[in-house]
Amino acid sequence: MRRQAAAVTDEAIGKIKEMIVSRALRPGDRLPKEADLAAELGLSRNSLREVVRALSLLNILDVRQGDGTYVSSLEPELLLEAVTFILDFHQDDTVMQAFQVRGILEPTATALAAQCIGDEELADLRALLDGLGEEPSIEELVANDLEIHGKIAAASGIPLLCSLLETISGPTVRARIWRRITQEEALKRTAAEHRSILEALEFHDAETARAWATVHISSVTRWLSGAR
Repeated sequence: MRRQAAAVTDEAIGKIKEMIVSRALRPGDRLPKEADLAAELGLSRNSLREVVRALSLLNILDVRQGDGTYVSSLEPELLLEAVTFILDFHQDDTVMQAFQVRGILEPTATALAAQCIGDEELADLRALLDGLGEEPSIEELVANDLEIHGKIAAASGIPLLCSLLETISGPTVRARIWRRITQEEALKRTAAEHRSILEALEFHDAETARAWATVHISSVTRWLSGAR
């Protein structure tokens, strides 16, 4: 009986998602009245509430007390919050995987950025690289690193890719800090790799930018593999 109920609930979730994907429901739209939607989906009102609760936990629906239930903005960063929680909760298990996924996505994002990055974005990156000073703290280094990578991802022109990389970067912060503490040459190596990436971006050389981004992520991944 429980399996049947779960199957019905899953089917109803699929139907609501299909209504959103097909644009029958758009971001910000209010869902039909509970009784009408339950009848349309072939559910009891209690089962419909379970469906709404599940989709609200995924930030697909927004339940507003006393007002109704709405489709959320569906912005990538909002929908990826659940992924962020999973990565944070399983941080020790997923940090290597996070670096491996970064190794797949970030070189592509960097290559795309090289094709369309503008002068203002390049100037911002140059200012970040030049603004660290001679003896930055570990926290300043990691914050600077995150901002550089975030700006390069944003320059790719693909918001979803940028949001994915921002989400995946969360679990890697602790490893980045630990590397700065345990590897004396990490700062110089990171700075040199960042400058090589920036130079490729300035020349709009997509393949060189991709190659340096691959080297940059791989060097951290190799260190992490040896440190575990």
